[in-house]
Amino acid sequence: MPRPCKRRRICAEPSCDHFGPKGSGGSRSRSSIIMTLDEFECIRLIDLEGKTQEECARQMEVSRTTAQAIYGSARSKLAECLVNGRELKIEGGDYILCDGATPDSRCGQACWRQQITHTQHDMEVTSMKIAVTYENGQVFQHFGHCENFKIYEVENKEIKSSAVVNTNGSGHGALAGFLKEQNVSVLICGGIGGGARMALAQAGIELFPGASGDADDCVASLLAGNLSYNPDTVCSHHHGDSHDCGHDCGHHGEGQA
Repeated sequence: MPRPCKRRRICAEPSCDHFGPKGSGGSRSRSSIIMTLDEFECIRLIDLEGKTQEECARQMEVSRTTAQAIYGSARSKLAECLVNGRELKIEGGDYILCDGATPDSRCGQACWRQQITHTQHDMEVTSMKIAVTYENGQVFQHFGHCENFKIYEVENKEIKSSAVVNTNGSGHGALAGFLKEQNVSVLICGGIGGGARMALAQAGIELFPGASGDADDCVASLLAGNLSYNPDTVCSHHHGDSHDCGHDCGHHGEGQA
């Protein structure tokens, strides 16, 4: 008898599990491409978090060859969706959710789905800086075009001071570095592209995208643990090296590939 398939360990189910073509060339009449949750996890670990295939395999509790096969299948499905305008759905697979309780030798850190909880806990016991993309008192909705950040110094969940800081013409590729130089550890923003997300993650900056409204109110809500934001918010219009997002920023539930 063949050996049973070992269930793959994943950290969390995706918050957005359905992506579809938006342009006129999309093939909505064709059947959807199904990406399993273990394939999604492999993409997240390798392409987003920058782990090696060996590290991915260890965290998912599979062999390296299995991780390599899962990753290859997932990338092939992404290519099919992007090139041929197919819908992508993320569902199913042979997986098991981790308990997300403590750091261990597989994750090397607290579980992905625990990061926000840990950030809020850090706010209670440490001093930190929170930045907000800023314009005329509001959360500016286009991270790549942000000319000013309002930076708040927080201690024990209380705002001690704040100041508006100009980016001095820094392009979107340098904004993560700019925030790191300001010792910012948390960013609240509106729309933001994938490249900027990766740069912020590499800089160790926690991201709360998809926020809107008064900047001061958003920071107060974050400190109170009830900020309204959408972790899947993106800037859907990219022109050259800038990030120009229109009315598609802030969609909930269904993304756009």
